[in-house]
Amino acid sequence: MAASPARLRRWEREQARLRARVLEEDTEPWQKAPQFSGLQRVGGVDLSYIKGDESRACASLVVLSYPDLEVLYQDCRMVPVTAPYVAGFLAFREVPVLVEAVQRLQQEEPRLQPQVLLVDGNGLLHPRGFGTACHLGVLTDLPCVGVAKNLLHVDGLVRDELHREQVRSMQRSGEAFPLTGASGKVLGMVLRSHDKSSRPLYVSVGHRVSLGTAVRLVRACCLFRVPEPIRQADIRSREYLRKQPCAAAGAPEAAPASPQSSKKEDELED
Repeated sequence: MAASPARLRRWEREQARLRARVLEEDTEPWQKAPQFSGLQRVGGVDLSYIKGDESRACASLVVLSYPDLEVLYQDCRMVPVTAPYVAGFLAFREVPVLVEAVQRLQQEEPRLQPQVLLVDGNGLLHPRGFGTACHLGVLTDLPCVGVAKNLLHVDGLVRDELHREQVRSMQRSGEAFPLTGASGKVLGMVLRSHDKSSRPLYVSVGHRVSLGTAVRLVRACCLFRVPEPIRQADIRSREYLRKQPCAAAGAPEAAPASPQSSKKEDELED
């Protein structure tokens, strides 16, 4: 699959249109409360791909209790993937099926609707300020937080020696520093999420949440390096794929479809 120049222009226009709807501040009482009092359900989403198959993926939505972080709901199913992978436009490949998963939950188990979604990807930390977490947040009107495992090189941000030294200086869980682009705008935060992992997370605003709240929430949801809602969505999607006959026959481990499509927005290098 490839995207034509005309399609990319349409996607850029759509990103710009939806970007105007992003709210970068806290909108819910629980976000401002000590210890997030009033927060009861945190969602996580993930897509896993079968090696060698660019046309399908397993979409996973989980909802966990807060603060216990126990799984209350899961929805894993094979879905068609109709858009090609293009750097900076991952949302057009993945968000439609994630929106459908949220809508199914709202219809079938409305009492379990998450009060916030954690997304494996970026929010405002994006070439056009509108990553997957923003896209999903605007379309579902749910608070969303982008949680990336690698630094996206945008607005002059690079993983150079200075950046590595700042990362090494974070000695304890919860320590963080801002990602300030060449434009002077703070695009996200680098967070050490767990004492036993020196590899940071890159947290950015998706929708209806402030950056400070996003960082505190991600830290509060980490039993390991990756916040538990995203971790559980990933575990369940990969386990679902392992049980599929096509995966068992040709690809025992769930993996992205190709070297090109294996890279998400949060994994790009210069």
